[in-house]
Amino acid sequence: MTTVQADVIVVGAGLAGLVAATELGGAGRRVLVLDQEGEQNLGGQAFWSLGGLFLIDSPEQRRLGIRDSLDLARRDWLTTAAFDRPEDHWPRQWADAYLQFAAGEKRAWLHGLGMRWFPAVGWAERGGAGADAPGNSVPRFHLTWGTGPGVLEPFERRAREYARTGRLSFAFRHRVTGLIQSGGAVTGVRGEVLEPCGAARGERSSRVVTGDFEFSAQAVILTSGGIGGNHDLVRRHWPTERLGAAPAFMVSGVPAHVDGFMQQAAHAAGANLINADRMWHYTEGLRNWNPIWENHGIRILPGPSSLWLDPSGRRLPYPHIPGGSSLDTLAHITRSGYPHTWFLLNRAVIKREFALSGSEQNPDLTGRDLRLTLRRAGKAVQAPVQAFMDHGPDFVVRSTLPDLVAGMTALTPDHPVDLAAVQAEVEGRDLQLRNPAGKDPQLAIVRGARAFLQERLIRVAKPAPFLDPAGGPLIAVKLNVLTRKSLGGLETDLHGRVLRAGGEVMPGLYAAGEVAGFGGGGYHGYRALEGTFLGGCLFSGRVAGRAAAEATR
Repeated sequence: MTTVQADVIVVGAGLAGLVAATELGGAGRRVLVLDQEGEQNLGGQAFWSLGGLFLIDSPEQRRLGIRDSLDLARRDWLTTAAFDRPEDHWPRQWADAYLQFAAGEKRAWLHGLGMRWFPAVGWAERGGAGADAPGNSVPRFHLTWGTGPGVLEPFERRAREYARTGRLSFAFRHRVTGLIQSGGAVTGVRGEVLEPCGAARGERSSRVVTGDFEFSAQAVILTSGGIGGNHDLVRRHWPTERLGAAPAFMVSGVPAHVDGFMQQAAHAAGANLINADRMWHYTEGLRNWNPIWENHGIRILPGPSSLWLDPSGRRLPYPHIPGGSSLDTLAHITRSGYPHTWFLLNRAVIKREFALSGSEQNPDLTGRDLRLTLRRAGKAVQAPVQAFMDHGPDFVVRSTLPDLVAGMTALTPDHPVDLAAVQAEVEGRDLQLRNPAGKDPQLAIVRGARAFLQERLIRVAKPAPFLDPAGGPLIAVKLNVLTRKSLGGLETDLHGRVLRAGGEVMPGLYAAGEVAGFGGGGYHGYRALEGTFLGGCLFSGRVAGRAAAEATR
């Protein structure tokens, strides 16, 4: 039995955990950071992310002529979140606090830590169903130079500095299995020491136990992440009444160690778990041709031009368009019982509009290579996208529409694609391009997006017929549901303190990041405006770290 004492224990060495730990270290507290994985996984899921951050009325937006405001962002957030439950009391307050942070000191704080952003602002969750429907009214997705590793860098650097001075200690391969409580307060953690394992970042690691431990502290902060790698838990919480049955097959957007174990352990110890049925899974998942973890899925970050087809080849009804509203399109797909869907496009569109989520899929931005980044404006398809076109099991590339549909059917023989249906959809769409207006609402979204300079230059293709050979070849992409994030979590007040079911504070226990629904137990509500959720980890980690530092003086 290993026994160690610290001022504060942080369970989870992802982004939220590193932020909390460095806030504590900066306040002079002795911090112990535990993680069930090895040091090679320091930074957790943020390492794999594209590095997008939600900012409101930023200098980057203003330089591009994007008019944003806190009022507009608040309206977008609340419309998208659709809070409607009594337990949304704290999530609502967290949402408002986060919006003020994103419109206020967030950028200056991160800029002061050395973070920089790509000058073009992306448009995640662009909506399209109306002013009072879900979605961002304007682009707000600020891509960090260095992607996810660039977001992690200043916090990892500070954590290692504190470790060198003895203010912070890491204990990797320590899996927390329970909380220690005394006199009604949380006073430490207990768990298992796992054997050393050389598995690379993201790969499944050994669960062989070599010992146990108990660590005591004045406070414990849980930052152990979500449940997306645990499909059994995803299915247990799946909201069948809202989304229909969970798909029989889903790809994993996160490694297996994102298992929700600590969240369940805290709940068993008395912490209130709310909104567990609110989830964020993507509809545009690809099977990775070069996987790092089991069932590794990659998400397409699509522009708005591709035709979205059901398994038979018929177009999904508007407003279900690429990049529109992820949860609403997921609900349409799963309630319809579709095992998969399709994007149909051509080379001209994939070159401009397809990006792949993840730091490893964007080596130019991750490596801060300006010369390589500038090639995105060239004639070639981005190398990672081209690799999926060449090797991806979900891609079909052909010169003619009949050959394309035959290839689609060969890929999904149990769900043959109807050539006549696809041809009618493609020809109908192409005919709408003869005039500058037309009645196709998806094309109206495309034209509206191109009113923004960065959308026109590097993100949204000029509308053109798909069947024009000059834009070919034709491409079909089979899409799978991809598990990713939890929107619900442990209920916390505005200090990050975990609450019991009756609303009473659990003394000594805090939570931040995805395990707390990024704040309050679900500050996104049912849907999210953010693409990567890094902002929620940054904000809630900072709040919990500062509150625990104040409480342990």
